[in-house]
Amino acid sequence: MQRLYDFLRRHPMWVDGSWAVVLLGIYVVGGASGGFGSPAVAVPLALLLCLVVALRRRMPEKMLLLATAVGVAQLITDVEMGPHDFAMLVIVYTVAAEGARWASRFALAAGLCAAPVAQLRWPNDQTGVFGDIVLAVFMTVPFALAWVLGDSIRTRRAYFAQLEERAARLEREREAQSKVAVAAERARIARELHDVVAHNVSVMVVQADGAAYVLDAAPDQAKKALETISSTGRQALAEMRRLLGVLRTGEHEEAGEYVPQPDVQQIEDLVEQCRGHGLPVDFKVEGTPRPLPSGVELTAYRIVQEALTNTRKHGGPGAGASVRLVYFDDGLGLLVEDDGKGAPHELYEEGGLDGQGHGLIGMRERVGMVGGTLDAGPRPGGGFRISALLPLKPAH
Repeated sequence: MQRLYDFLRRHPMWVDGSWAVVLLGIYVVGGASGGFGSPAVAVPLALLLCLVVALRRRMPEKMLLLATAVGVAQLITDVEMGPHDFAMLVIVYTVAAEGARWASRFALAAGLCAAPVAQLRWPNDQTGVFGDIVLAVFMTVPFALAWVLGDSIRTRRAYFAQLEERAARLEREREAQSKVAVAAERARIARELHDVVAHNVSVMVVQADGAAYVLDAAPDQAKKALETISSTGRQALAEMRRLLGVLRTGEHEEAGEYVPQPDVQQIEDLVEQCRGHGLPVDFKVEGTPRPLPSGVELTAYRIVQEALTNTRKHGGPGAGASVRLVYFDDGLGLLVEDDGKGAPHELYEEGGLDGQGHGLIGMRERVGMVGGTLDAGPRPGGGFRISALLPLKPAH
Protein backbone atom coordinates (compact mmCIF):
# COMPACT_ATOMS: atom_id res chain seq x y z
CA MET A 1 0.00 0.00 0.00
CA GLN A 2 2.83 2.36 0.84
CA ARG A 3 4.49 1.65 -2.51
CA LEU A 4 1.23 2.49 -4.30
CA TYR A 5 0.95 5.73 -2.32
CA ASP A 6 4.53 6.69 -3.19
CA PHE A 7 3.87 5.93 -6.87
CA LEU A 8 0.78 8.15 -6.89
CA ARG A 9 2.71 10.97 -5.24
CA ARG A 10 5.36 10.75 -7.94
CA HIS A 11 2.73 10.74 -10.73
CA PRO A 12 0.01 13.28 -9.84
CA MET A 13 -1.06 13.51 -13.49
CA TRP A 14 -2.24 9.91 -13.32
CA VAL A 15 -4.41 10.72 -10.32
CA ASP A 16 -5.91 13.83 -11.88
CA GLY A 17 -6.45 12.03 -15.18
CA SER A 18 -8.29 9.23 -13.39
CA TRP A 19 -10.58 11.72 -11.67
CA ALA A 20 -11.21 13.41 -15.02
CA VAL A 21 -12.30 10.08 -16.50
CA VAL A 22 -14.60 9.46 -13.52
CA LEU A 23 -16.12 12.91 -13.91
CA LEU A 24 -16.68 12.32 -17.62
CA GLY A 25 -18.36 8.99 -16.86
CA ILE A 26 -20.73 10.63 -14.41
CA TYR A 27 -21.57 13.25 -17.03
CA VAL A 28 -22.27 10.59 -19.64
CA VAL A 29 -24.60 8.72 -17.26
CA GLY A 30 -26.40 11.93 -16.30
CA GLY A 31 -26.68 13.08 -19.91
CA ALA A 32 -28.13 9.77 -20.96
CA SER A 33 -30.87 10.03 -18.34
CA GLY A 34 -31.85 13.66 -18.65
CA GLY A 35 -29.46 15.70 -20.74
CA PHE A 36 -27.95 19.13 -20.05
CA GLY A 37 -28.61 20.87 -23.35
CA SER A 38 -27.70 20.48 -26.98
CA PRO A 39 -25.12 17.64 -27.24
CA ALA A 40 -23.23 19.50 -29.98
CA VAL A 41 -22.40 22.24 -27.45
CA ALA A 42 -22.71 20.49 -24.07
CA VAL A 43 -20.32 17.60 -24.83
CA PRO A 44 -17.34 19.78 -25.89
CA LEU A 45 -17.86 21.98 -22.81
CA ALA A 46 -17.93 18.90 -20.58
CA LEU A 47 -14.75 17.58 -22.18
CA LEU A 48 -13.04 20.91 -21.57
CA LEU A 49 -14.01 20.84 -17.87
CA CYS A 50 -12.65 17.28 -17.60
CA LEU A 51 -9.44 18.59 -19.18
CA VAL A 52 -9.35 21.27 -16.45
CA VAL A 53 -9.34 18.52 -13.80
CA ALA A 54 -6.65 16.52 -15.63
CA LEU A 55 -4.24 19.46 -16.02
CA ARG A 56 -5.10 21.44 -12.89
CA ARG A 57 -1.74 20.89 -11.15
CA ARG A 58 0.42 21.27 -14.23
CA MET A 59 -1.00 24.64 -15.29
CA PRO A 60 -3.44 25.91 -12.64
CA GLU A 61 -3.70 29.51 -13.87
CA LYS A 62 -4.46 28.51 -17.46
CA MET A 63 -6.99 25.92 -16.35
CA LEU A 64 -8.70 28.56 -14.19
CA LEU A 65 -9.08 30.81 -17.23
CA LEU A 66 -10.32 27.85 -19.28
CA ALA A 67 -12.91 26.95 -16.62
CA THR A 68 -14.04 30.59 -16.52
CA ALA A 69 -14.40 30.62 -20.30
CA VAL A 70 -16.42 27.39 -20.20
CA GLY A 71 -18.69 28.87 -17.54
CA VAL A 72 -19.33 31.97 -19.65
CA ALA A 73 -20.00 29.74 -22.68
CA GLN A 74 -22.55 27.78 -20.66
CA LEU A 75 -24.36 30.99 -19.81
CA ILE A 76 -24.38 32.14 -23.44
CA THR A 77 -25.36 28.79 -25.00
CA ASP A 78 -27.89 27.94 -22.26
CA VAL A 79 -26.16 24.66 -21.29
CA GLU A 80 -27.49 23.95 -17.82
CA MET A 81 -25.30 23.01 -14.89
CA GLY A 82 -24.35 19.36 -14.50
CA PRO A 83 -21.88 17.11 -12.64
CA HIS A 84 -19.08 18.25 -14.96
CA ASP A 85 -19.30 21.71 -13.33
CA PHE A 86 -17.76 20.15 -10.22
CA ALA A 87 -14.47 20.86 -12.02
CA MET A 88 -14.95 24.52 -11.15
CA LEU A 89 -14.81 23.73 -7.43
CA VAL A 90 -11.70 21.65 -8.02
CA ILE A 91 -9.87 24.40 -9.90
CA VAL A 92 -10.83 27.03 -7.28
CA TYR A 93 -9.24 24.82 -4.58
CA THR A 94 -6.18 24.09 -6.73
CA VAL A 95 -5.47 27.72 -7.59
CA ALA A 96 -5.94 28.80 -3.97
CA ALA A 97 -3.44 26.12 -2.88
CA GLU A 98 -0.83 26.27 -5.64
CA GLY A 99 -1.53 29.07 -8.09
CA ALA A 100 -0.31 32.63 -8.29
CA ARG A 101 -1.78 35.19 -5.92
CA TRP A 102 -3.69 37.01 -8.65
CA ALA A 103 -5.20 33.73 -9.78
CA SER A 104 -6.20 32.88 -6.22
CA ARG A 105 -8.01 36.19 -5.78
CA PHE A 106 -9.64 35.83 -9.20
CA ALA A 107 -10.81 32.30 -8.33
CA LEU A 108 -12.39 33.55 -5.09
CA ALA A 109 -14.25 36.36 -6.87
CA ALA A 110 -15.39 34.08 -9.72
CA GLY A 111 -16.52 31.37 -7.30
CA LEU A 112 -18.59 33.80 -5.24
CA CYS A 113 -20.23 35.15 -8.41
CA ALA A 114 -20.83 31.82 -10.14
CA ALA A 115 -23.84 30.63 -8.12
CA PRO A 116 -25.77 33.95 -8.14
CA VAL A 117 -25.19 34.40 -11.88
CA ALA A 118 -26.28 30.81 -12.58
CA GLN A 119 -29.40 31.32 -10.47
CA LEU A 120 -30.26 34.44 -12.43
CA ARG A 121 -29.68 32.62 -15.73
CA TRP A 122 -31.70 29.55 -14.76
CA PRO A 123 -34.23 30.65 -12.12
CA ASN A 124 -36.48 28.14 -10.42
CA ASP A 125 -40.11 29.06 -11.00
CA GLN A 126 -41.31 26.99 -8.04
CA THR A 127 -39.21 28.69 -5.33
CA GLY A 128 -39.80 32.34 -6.04
CA VAL A 129 -37.37 35.23 -5.57
CA PHE A 130 -36.64 34.52 -1.91
CA GLY A 131 -36.05 30.86 -2.67
CA ASP A 132 -33.68 31.78 -5.48
CA ILE A 133 -31.67 33.99 -3.11
CA VAL A 134 -31.45 31.25 -0.50
CA LEU A 135 -30.46 28.71 -3.12
CA ALA A 136 -27.80 31.04 -4.55
CA VAL A 137 -26.30 31.58 -1.09
CA PHE A 138 -26.39 27.83 -0.43
CA MET A 139 -24.60 27.09 -3.72
CA THR A 140 -21.98 29.78 -3.02
CA VAL A 141 -20.85 28.09 0.20
CA PRO A 142 -18.98 25.19 -1.53
CA PHE A 143 -16.95 27.65 -3.60
CA ALA A 144 -16.02 29.63 -0.49
CA LEU A 145 -15.09 26.47 1.40
CA ALA A 146 -13.01 25.19 -1.51
CA TRP A 147 -11.07 28.46 -1.63
CA VAL A 148 -10.58 28.60 2.16
CA LEU A 149 -9.34 24.99 2.21
CA GLY A 150 -6.90 25.62 -0.64
CA ASP A 151 -5.59 28.82 0.94
CA SER A 152 -5.10 27.00 4.25
CA ILE A 153 -3.11 24.31 2.47
CA ARG A 154 -0.94 27.01 0.86
CA THR A 155 -0.30 28.64 4.26
CA ARG A 156 0.52 25.29 5.84
CA ARG A 157 2.95 24.37 3.07
CA ALA A 158 4.66 27.76 3.33
CA TYR A 159 4.96 27.30 7.10
CA PHE A 160 6.53 23.85 6.76
CA ALA A 161 8.85 25.09 4.03
CA GLN A 162 9.97 27.88 6.33
CA LEU A 163 10.57 25.41 9.15
CA GLU A 164 12.59 23.14 6.87
CA GLU A 165 14.65 26.06 5.58
CA ARG A 166 15.29 27.25 9.13
CA ALA A 167 16.26 23.75 10.27
CA ALA A 168 18.64 23.41 7.32
CA ARG A 169 20.17 26.81 8.07
CA LEU A 170 20.63 25.94 11.76
CA GLU A 171 22.20 22.63 10.79
CA ARG A 172 24.65 24.41 8.49
CA GLU A 173 25.49 26.90 11.24
CA ARG A 174 25.96 24.09 13.75
CA GLU A 175 28.27 22.22 11.39
CA ALA A 176 30.27 25.41 10.81
CA GLN A 177 30.52 26.06 14.55
CA SER A 178 31.56 22.46 15.13
CA LYS A 179 34.32 22.76 12.52
CA VAL A 180 35.54 26.00 14.08
CA ALA A 181 35.51 24.37 17.51
CA VAL A 182 37.51 21.39 16.26
CA ALA A 183 40.03 23.66 14.54
CA ALA A 184 40.43 25.80 17.66
CA GLU A 185 40.84 22.75 19.88
CA ARG A 186 43.43 21.23 17.56
CA ALA A 187 45.32 24.48 17.54
CA ARG A 188 45.39 24.51 21.33
CA ILE A 189 46.50 20.88 21.42
CA ALA A 190 49.24 21.75 18.93
CA ARG A 191 50.53 24.51 21.20
CA GLU A 192 50.59 22.18 24.19
CA LEU A 193 52.35 19.37 22.30
CA HIS A 194 54.78 21.91 20.95
CA ASP A 195 55.62 22.89 24.52
CA VAL A 196 56.10 19.24 25.48
CA VAL A 197 58.47 18.58 22.59
CA ALA A 198 60.37 21.80 23.29
CA HIS A 199 60.75 20.81 26.93
CA ASN A 200 62.08 17.37 25.99
CA VAL A 201 64.60 18.92 23.61
CA SER A 202 65.68 21.31 26.36
CA VAL A 203 66.24 18.32 28.68
CA MET A 204 68.28 16.61 25.97
CA VAL A 205 70.46 19.68 25.53
CA VAL A 206 71.09 19.93 29.30
CA GLN A 207 71.90 16.22 29.55
CA ALA A 208 74.21 16.41 26.54
CA ASP A 209 76.10 19.35 28.06
CA GLY A 210 76.42 17.46 31.35
CA ALA A 211 77.62 14.31 29.62
CA ALA A 212 80.27 16.22 27.72
CA TYR A 213 81.42 17.85 30.97
CA VAL A 214 81.84 14.57 32.93
CA LEU A 215 82.75 12.29 30.04
CA ASP A 216 86.37 11.84 31.14
CA ALA A 217 85.99 12.25 34.91
CA ALA A 218 82.82 10.18 35.45
CA PRO A 219 82.06 7.83 32.54
CA ASP A 220 79.14 6.20 34.43
CA GLN A 221 77.36 9.53 34.82
CA ALA A 222 78.01 10.31 31.16
CA LYS A 223 76.55 6.94 30.18
CA LYS A 224 73.45 7.57 32.28
CA ALA A 225 73.04 11.01 30.72
CA LEU A 226 73.28 9.51 27.23
CA GLU A 227 70.60 6.97 28.14
CA THR A 228 68.39 9.81 29.34
CA ILE A 229 69.01 11.65 26.07
CA SER A 230 68.08 8.52 24.10
CA SER A 231 64.80 7.91 25.95
CA THR A 232 63.90 11.59 25.93
CA GLY A 233 64.65 11.82 22.22
CA ARG A 234 62.37 8.86 21.45
CA GLN A 235 59.60 10.44 23.46
CA ALA A 236 60.12 13.76 21.68
CA LEU A 237 59.92 12.01 18.30
CA ALA A 238 56.69 10.31 19.31
CA GLU A 239 55.18 13.62 20.36
CA MET A 240 56.43 15.23 17.15
CA ARG A 241 54.63 12.61 15.06
CA ARG A 242 51.40 13.53 16.80
CA LEU A 243 52.18 17.18 16.35
CA LEU A 244 52.57 16.75 12.59
CA GLY A 245 48.98 15.52 12.43
CA VAL A 246 47.64 18.78 13.79
CA LEU A 247 47.23 21.73 11.47
CA ARG A 248 48.09 25.12 12.92
CA THR A 249 46.97 27.92 10.64
CA GLY A 250 46.60 31.61 11.18
CA GLU A 251 48.32 31.71 14.54
CA HIS A 252 50.84 34.31 15.59
CA GLU A 253 52.12 33.50 19.04
CA GLU A 254 54.15 35.79 21.18
CA ALA A 255 57.66 34.66 21.95
CA GLY A 256 58.16 33.24 25.44
CA GLU A 257 59.72 30.44 27.43
CA TYR A 258 58.49 26.93 26.94
CA VAL A 259 57.28 25.27 30.13
CA PRO A 260 56.28 21.64 30.81
CA GLN A 261 52.55 20.96 30.64
CA PRO A 262 50.53 19.32 33.46
CA ASP A 263 50.95 15.59 33.95
CA VAL A 264 49.26 12.74 35.82
CA GLN A 265 51.04 13.57 39.07
CA GLN A 266 49.32 16.95 39.15
CA ILE A 267 45.83 15.41 38.97
CA GLU A 268 45.96 14.97 42.73
CA ASP A 269 46.70 18.70 43.12
CA LEU A 270 43.76 19.42 40.82
CA VAL A 271 41.51 17.24 42.98
CA GLU A 272 42.65 19.07 46.12
CA GLN A 273 41.92 22.37 44.43
CA CYS A 274 38.36 21.24 43.61
CA ARG A 275 37.88 20.08 47.19
CA GLY A 276 38.98 23.49 48.35
CA HIS A 277 36.24 25.01 46.18
CA GLY A 278 33.60 22.87 47.90
CA LEU A 279 33.34 19.94 45.48
CA PRO A 280 33.86 16.60 47.26
CA VAL A 281 36.02 14.37 45.06
CA ASP A 282 37.00 10.76 45.70
CA PHE A 283 40.38 10.09 44.06
CA LYS A 284 41.95 6.64 43.72
CA VAL A 285 44.85 5.19 41.76
CA GLU A 286 44.87 1.52 40.82
CA GLY A 287 47.81 -0.39 39.45
CA THR A 288 51.48 0.53 39.60
CA PRO A 289 52.20 4.16 38.66
CA ARG A 290 54.98 4.59 36.14
CA PRO A 291 56.22 7.22 33.69
CA LEU A 292 53.96 7.76 30.69
CA PRO A 293 54.37 9.62 27.40
CA SER A 294 53.90 13.34 27.92
CA GLY A 295 50.99 13.46 25.49
CA VAL A 296 49.12 10.75 27.40
CA GLU A 297 49.71 12.48 30.74
CA LEU A 298 48.63 15.82 29.36
CA THR A 299 45.46 14.30 27.86
CA ALA A 300 44.57 12.56 31.14
CA TYR A 301 45.03 15.78 33.11
CA ARG A 302 42.91 17.84 30.70
CA ILE A 303 40.07 15.28 30.69
CA VAL A 304 39.91 15.26 34.49
CA GLN A 305 40.11 19.05 34.56
CA GLU A 306 37.29 19.37 32.00
CA ALA A 307 35.07 16.80 33.73
CA LEU A 308 35.44 18.32 37.19
CA THR A 309 34.83 21.79 35.81
CA ASN A 310 31.59 20.60 34.21
CA THR A 311 30.56 18.98 37.50
CA ARG A 312 31.10 22.25 39.35
CA LYS A 313 29.13 24.14 36.69
CA HIS A 314 26.21 21.79 36.14
CA GLY A 315 26.17 19.34 39.07
CA GLY A 316 24.13 21.54 41.36
CA PRO A 317 24.29 21.82 45.17
CA GLY A 318 25.56 18.76 46.98
CA ALA A 319 27.07 17.13 43.92
CA GLY A 320 30.10 14.92 44.34
CA ALA A 321 32.57 13.33 41.95
CA SER A 322 34.98 10.42 41.78
CA VAL A 323 38.18 10.06 39.79
CA ARG A 324 39.84 6.71 39.06
CA LEU A 325 43.22 6.22 37.39
CA VAL A 326 44.01 2.64 36.40
CA TYR A 327 47.47 1.69 35.15
CA PHE A 328 47.32 -1.21 32.69
CA ASP A 329 50.24 -2.94 31.03
CA ASP A 330 49.52 -1.24 27.73
CA GLY A 331 47.78 1.97 28.71
CA LEU A 332 46.06 4.22 31.22
CA GLY A 333 42.37 3.95 32.13
CA LEU A 334 40.48 6.98 33.32
CA LEU A 335 37.01 7.13 34.89
CA VAL A 336 35.34 10.33 36.10
CA GLU A 337 31.80 10.22 37.47
CA ASP A 338 29.52 12.61 39.32
CA ASP A 339 26.13 12.24 41.03
CA GLY A 340 24.81 15.74 40.33
CA LYS A 341 21.65 16.67 38.53
CA GLY A 342 23.75 17.04 35.39
CA ALA A 343 23.27 19.22 32.35
CA PRO A 344 21.82 18.36 28.95
CA HIS A 345 24.24 16.43 26.78
CA GLU A 346 24.33 19.41 24.37
CA LEU A 347 25.83 21.63 27.08
CA TYR A 348 28.73 19.23 27.48
CA GLU A 349 29.15 19.34 23.72
CA GLU A 350 29.04 23.15 23.58
CA GLY A 351 30.40 24.18 26.98
CA GLY A 352 34.05 23.93 27.70
CA LEU A 353 36.77 24.66 30.15
CA ASP A 354 36.35 28.28 31.26
CA GLY A 355 34.41 28.91 28.09
CA GLN A 356 37.49 28.27 25.95
CA GLY A 357 37.07 24.73 24.73
CA HIS A 358 34.04 22.85 23.50
CA GLY A 359 33.45 20.12 26.10
CA LEU A 360 33.25 16.64 24.66
CA ILE A 361 34.45 17.86 21.27
CA GLY A 362 37.74 18.87 22.88
CA MET A 363 37.96 15.64 24.90
CA ARG A 364 37.45 13.49 21.80
CA GLU A 365 40.06 15.46 19.89
CA ARG A 366 42.59 15.02 22.71
CA VAL A 367 41.90 11.32 23.08
CA GLY A 368 42.05 10.83 19.32
CA MET A 369 45.44 12.53 19.20
CA VAL A 370 46.95 9.80 21.38
CA GLY A 371 45.02 6.98 19.67
CA GLY A 372 42.66 6.35 22.59
CA THR A 373 38.90 5.87 23.03
CA LEU A 374 36.35 7.95 24.92
CA ASP A 375 32.89 7.06 26.22
CA ALA A 376 30.74 9.79 27.77
CA GLY A 377 27.09 10.09 28.72
CA PRO A 378 24.52 10.32 31.52
CA ARG A 379 24.65 7.79 34.32
CA PRO A 380 21.65 5.64 35.26
CA GLY A 381 19.97 7.40 38.17
CA GLY A 382 21.51 10.79 37.48
CA GLY A 383 24.88 12.38 36.98
CA PHE A 384 27.44 12.08 34.19
CA ARG A 385 30.14 9.55 33.39
CA ILE A 386 33.32 9.91 31.33
CA SER A 387 35.50 6.90 30.60
CA ALA A 388 38.71 6.98 28.57
CA LEU A 389 41.41 4.49 27.63
CA LEU A 390 44.73 6.00 26.62
CA PRO A 391 47.23 3.56 25.07
CA LEU A 392 50.95 3.92 25.65
CA LYS A 393 51.55 3.78 21.90
CA PRO A 394 49.45 5.70 19.37
CA ALA A 395 47.30 3.69 16.98
CA HIS A 396 48.54 3.52 13.39
